Amino acid sequence: MKTYEFKYRYEIEKDYKSGFDYEKAKELWTDYFDDYDYVLGDWSYGHLRLKGFCDKKNKKYKKINDIKMIDDYIKTHCAYDSRYFILKKIEDK
Repeated sequence: MKTYEFKYRYEIEKDYKSGFDYEKAKELWTDYFDDYDYVLGDWSYGHLRLKGFCDKKNKKYKKINDIKMIDDYIKTHCAYDSRYFILKKIEDK
């Protein structure tokens, strides 16, 4: 499976409607996302938004960023049927 480099390596867990754009995600990426196990990118009105999610074992874990809640987040916070992607951290650099 292809991986993508930010500060850490990630693989695409889901790419709904070809929503993943590495160059655009790289432009928006900040150190803020480095602590998260998953990053959701969704498109709204032509703009990419990023949001971090965690497994329960992660020190940043809170119920609001629980990876098990990502489907609910997509349904309630993303534009209906919009393009999106989910990246999963696979190992530290």
